[in-house]
Amino acid sequence: MTWLRRLWNAVRPRRLERDIERELQFHVAERADELRAEGVSADEAVRHARRQLGNFVVQRERLRDVNVSAWVEGLLRNVRLAIRTLLRTPAFSIGVIVTLALGIGANGAVFSAIDAILLRPLPFHDADRLVRLFEIRTASGNTNIAPVRLDDWNRLNSTFEAISGYFTDDVVDTTSDLPQRIRRAVVTPSFFDVLRIAPAHGRRFTQGEHQFGAAPVILLSERLWRSRGADPAAPGSTIRSAGLVVTIVGVMPMFPFADPDVDVWAPMPVNAPFAQSRAGGWFTAIGRLEPGVTLEQAREDLKSVQARLAAQYPDTDRDVAVRIEPLKETVVGGARRSLWLVFGAVSVLLLIACTNIAALLLSRATEREREVSVRFALGASRIAVCGQLLAEAGVLALAGAALGLPVAVAAARAIESLAPDLPRLDEVTIGARSLLYTTAAAGIVALLCGVAPAVRGARRGKNLSRSGSAHIVPRHSLQWLLVGVQVALSVTLAAAAALLLRTSDALSRVEPGFDASRVLTFHVTGRFGEDGGEYGRVVQRINGSLDALVDVPGVSAAATTTMLPGVPAGQQQEFRLLEGRADSEPRLVAESRVVSPSYFATMGIPLLSGELCARPGDAQGVTEVMVNRSFADRYFPGRSVVGLHLAANTPDRITGIVGDARELGPDREPIPTVYSCFSAPNPVPWFLVRTTGDPLAAAAAIRVRLKQLEPFRPVYDIAPLERRIADAYAQGYMRTVLLTLFAVTALALVSAGVYGTLSYAVSLRRREVALHLALGALRHAVVQRLIGDALRVVGVGCACGLLLALLFARSLSAMLYGVSPSDPATLTGVIALVVVIAATAALIPAARAAFVQPMRVLRED
Repeated sequence: MTWLRRLWNAVRPRRLERDIERELQFHVAERADELRAEGVSADEAVRHARRQLGNFVVQRERLRDVNVSAWVEGLLRNVRLAIRTLLRTPAFSIGVIVTLALGIGANGAVFSAIDAILLRPLPFHDADRLVRLFEIRTASGNTNIAPVRLDDWNRLNSTFEAISGYFTDDVVDTTSDLPQRIRRAVVTPSFFDVLRIAPAHGRRFTQGEHQFGAAPVILLSERLWRSRGADPAAPGSTIRSAGLVVTIVGVMPMFPFADPDVDVWAPMPVNAPFAQSRAGGWFTAIGRLEPGVTLEQAREDLKSVQARLAAQYPDTDRDVAVRIEPLKETVVGGARRSLWLVFGAVSVLLLIACTNIAALLLSRATEREREVSVRFALGASRIAVCGQLLAEAGVLALAGAALGLPVAVAAARAIESLAPDLPRLDEVTIGARSLLYTTAAAGIVALLCGVAPAVRGARRGKNLSRSGSAHIVPRHSLQWLLVGVQVALSVTLAAAAALLLRTSDALSRVEPGFDASRVLTFHVTGRFGEDGGEYGRVVQRINGSLDALVDVPGVSAAATTTMLPGVPAGQQQEFRLLEGRADSEPRLVAESRVVSPSYFATMGIPLLSGELCARPGDAQGVTEVMVNRSFADRYFPGRSVVGLHLAANTPDRITGIVGDARELGPDREPIPTVYSCFSAPNPVPWFLVRTTGDPLAAAAAIRVRLKQLEPFRPVYDIAPLERRIADAYAQGYMRTVLLTLFAVTALALVSAGVYGTLSYAVSLRRREVALHLALGALRHAVVQRLIGDALRVVGVGCACGLLLALLFARSLSAMLYGVSPSDPATLTGVIALVVVIAATAALIPAARAAFVQPMRVLRED
């Protein structure tokens, strides 16, 4: 540590200033002494000497320039010598550089994702003031917001600049011969004011265009505008949709939107008759806080506003609460835990690589003791020798960082392919911040890898120079300490990967309660308000589509649903039993799903009792429901529920009980569920089609049949159900794949570390081993002893790694299924694997040492 302190003091600016000041004072004092010797008085001698030296400030700057120039020249000289030295051992240099490139590159790629997704603010003006607002109902959780309630919040609050909302639907562009489905966002008047976004071309909506009966207008996205030729005259032109001529008034620039498929924006007619009900809601709300207003102040403000509304409208608002979250948190919150876990894992991997390389550099420094001692004998200082050895580590780190940049680009693409649903993924780039991070990582790596070998090599070389002996056997406990650190970190990393692998295996063995194979999912274009607002026509259209789909060759069944089975999305609702229920009994809260009667046959969900609902429902409401076994067992144990009537929005009769299905995903246990039999829960339900073969092979025939039925309704978003379930768990798959890859790499580094360190230790003990063999020691005993030395270190490292794994187990608990974070079998298996790998790596140098010819070694020494 003394030499580290001296090295630090040598480069400190204040130390440099003191040295310059001391040198100038020395010159003045020396000249003053000469003048006093010539008979000049002391005061006059000092004044004359200072006058001859000239301006102190100018001289100080000149000396500083000379010092800095010498420092830069010395640095460049060390770098040139380091490059020449490393080129003499290409195998060693290439191995270190490749190891660092993989570690730094992977680290840089994950940092780029974290930087773009989590660290950077959303690309809006004062994005930290943007929030998302939720309407919370006691029985059903989060819901969208009714237009009139959203308007009340906007009018009555005192902490927001503005509150706005939007909803999305699909429209069909029939301008050309081939109809095209376009995703549309319908926005309230202050939407673009909240986001502080202006059109790149044209204008925004006027207040008059937000009135019911106004001429229809839209704003295009820049993506759609460019796909249509980027015509500068687009504002003012028209398209045809739903039999209407719609005017394009502007083009919006690219900006992140909750639904990335939206390509047009339309004004919401705030005074439309259908928007005046407080009972239903379809708006997603965003708001911009006033400057200086905190989230807590905004929550209290809207809480009081909603309390006044509850008193004014008790029938619709008394069970409504408000939740406010930062907009960024709602956009990226789901990815936060996964990204930080992967970043922590890749940082551990880089640390393992650093300790591995530090051990290699320590061994290499021992081999260069004679070279270092010669430099000391020729007058080199310890700082100079340390600088040279650090320069070698720095060159290796910079070369690894340079090679790591293409690795980072490839790794970023791999992350994108593994988890395509990550938010803000299009903003992930290897830019200036990533380059700065990579450079900083290279500097830290150089220090971690180079300081200990440099200081130890300089100290040992100095001792050898003074003693004149080249046969002092140095200690190698530091190398074994580094091996122990590698083992501990690798056990932690391998334990996390093993737990995630166990989770993936457990999920693959789950019986979901439905058959997702050979099921094709898709949408057919539709929207509220079509067919003159007569919803009965929408129901007839969807029922007709289901009948037509069953006639398609290769299709065995077809159904509709509000939410896909096996995909984590749901909505709980409270039901009432019309036959009456005691106050002491629990409330009837269940998952609510609206499906067509053919849903159960299509998905292979068995009927347990009663009969399947037969009516597809009508526009006036649903009259039949099914419940699952969990519902019947929890709320009506030992009692038949068939024939009872549940009421939520309408009184519905329970016709049967079906088997439990993991509707919310394979990692969620079945919960009480009520299936309302209605084929048209909205104009754009999910269609589920079971095929007799490959579902994608039937897609073309399905498109043709539906086009024959309705030529102007495109079919879109086609994908097998199994793929959609896999995509919903893509982040878990990414975590598992990346941590497994990191763990395998870490174990390979541990193997290399044990092999290299034991080889180095054996090379230092060749004479000792030869003497033992010459005196009759058995070769297998020598092998056992050397392997035992290695395994003692590995055992301590495994124990420390086990403690670290248990310490950080809580961060994994929410990501696991079917296995405990402290699962004994998994942790024992990981430790056994590490011990086997380490023992195998130690066997080769141990066997090589045990089978040497003793007399030959003793003669050489």
